[in-house]
Amino acid sequence: MKQVSLRALEPEDLDVLYRIENDTCLWNVGVNNVPYSRYLLHEYIATSSGDIYKDGQVRLIIENAEKQVVGLVDMMNFDARHCRAEVGIVIQQPYRRRGYASEALRLIAHYSHHVLHLHQLYALVPKDNVASQALFSKQDYRLTGELSDWLFDGNGYQPALLYQLIC
Repeated sequence: MKQVSLRALEPEDLDVLYRIENDTCLWNVGVNNVPYSRYLLHEYIATSSGDIYKDGQVRLIIENAEKQVVGLVDMMNFDARHCRAEVGIVIQQPYRRRGYASEALRLIAHYSHHVLHLHQLYALVPKDNVASQALFSKQDYRLTGELSDWLFDGNGYQPALLYQLIC
């Protein structure tokens, strides 16, 4: 198992955040469809409290044992009443398929259950993203549904699969 740690965003992460947020290949799986400026991302880092109860989301940097930033993991759409949050993960291209995503999901599940006391995490995965489906299944997320015409990829609507992890 790879040694991975999760940490809060720091000002030094601006370039990584800028690169990931402006990667148009990722836009079809998220809600972003316009480029973010460095200024806006700098302000996000500066003003984010890191408290999911206050911000409704939390974004953490994924580092490997060598302290290299390999990606990001987000908990968003936090629902305090129902004790759940959506999880999303991005591993930068050079670090993919090395076990970092699996370890990061394991850590975020532990954090969400033991620190935040959430009942569940869920992920919406494009139906054609076989690698992400395998990732979430490997981490004991259960495929519980399919949402028709959920994601717009620029050409048409694509289905998304709903994966849930009951903590």
